[in-house]
Amino acid sequence: MTTPTALVEGLLRLLDVDPAAPDHFHGHRLPGGTGRMFGGQVIAQALVAAERTVAPDRPVHSLHAYFLRGGDEAVPVDYAVLRDLDGGSFANRRVVATQHDLPILTLVASFHRHETGVSHADPMPDVPGPDQLASEADLRAQYADRIPEARRAFMLRPRPIDLRPVEARHWMSPEPREARSHTWFRTAAPLPDDPRVHRAVLAYASDMSLLGTCTLPHGLSWIMGNVMGVSLDHAIWFHDDFRADDWLLYACDSPWAGRARGFNRGRIFTRDGRHVASVAQEGLIRPITPRS
Repeated sequence: MTTPTALVEGLLRLLDVDPAAPDHFHGHRLPGGTGRMFGGQVIAQALVAAERTVAPDRPVHSLHAYFLRGGDEAVPVDYAVLRDLDGGSFANRRVVATQHDLPILTLVASFHRHETGVSHADPMPDVPGPDQLASEADLRAQYADRIPEARRAFMLRPRPIDLRPVEARHWMSPEPREARSHTWFRTAAPLPDDPRVHRAVLAYASDMSLLGTCTLPHGLSWIMGNVMGVSLDHAIWFHDDFRADDWLLYACDSPWAGRARGFNRGRIFTRDGRHVASVAQEGLIRPITPRS
């Protein structure tokens, strides 16, 4: 049985990148992974590569990424970093991720020295705390017999991120409902103190549970096989310090869907109510008509 500590150690190895040449890095592949690479993995690795070229006193404050092609789990990813700006307060980097000599993702990240200024923030949503909720791993095991057999092994494999959903997941109930969801998350074991590690883990986890928000009003779920969904772009704004091994609340909503696309927003709060990050993503959502 894989322990939580081993799962998180594996995640840290996965999100790390190895230097290959000046401003070029190799990203690891998921051991035993098959099929399409998880988008959060590519975003996190691209962020790590960009951060390796920026002074530590300039933490990332935003990133914007476009998924161009599906990543292949069978091979590593190459990351090329372009140093567009090293200014007095800001730095900017572009990253191109490639596999098989083709770009699969482009990312632009901006870095900012710490400054003081005015501040305000919306309050955290009033939802049950993580200690009052079942883990998603337990829910997946409970609903395993309702999940199509072809997707069952993927749904039941152990994960390094502990998720505690407040509402039912789209694969738990086909009933249409409001395009809004809340999920607590943290790593399944403690992380090192390096804030860059915590930002990489948040970038990885930010691609979980977000795209499914826009399917909720329509009773659709790619796990159940009635929709094809693919992330098209992804943006993160890092507002404040946090730890990804302490509970974070991911509050998601989808204000619009149409033309086979769905737009999703997410706000991330610490357990004590600080708004530490915001996320936005548009995805392709194509309903699949069952064959007669």
